[in-house]
Amino acid sequence: MPKMKTDSGAKKRIKITGSGKLRRRKAFRGHIMEKKSSTRARRLGRETDIAPGIEKNIKKLLGL
Repeated sequence: MPKMKTDSGAKKRIKITGSGKLRRRKAFRGHIMEKKSSTRARRLGRETDIAPGIEKNIKKLLGL
């Protein structure tokens, strides 16, 4: 059986921490920033954890 290929989109967007947790960037930060409050913009700038429900699927895409 051939080797499993890592999903290119997933590897560019998701980081694995030292302890094995998955981190991602938040959406809605790309453009139209003028109308978003500074508080909201700061909050969107931070990284967040992947939702537990899809963690298994994401790990499969990354070949973990």
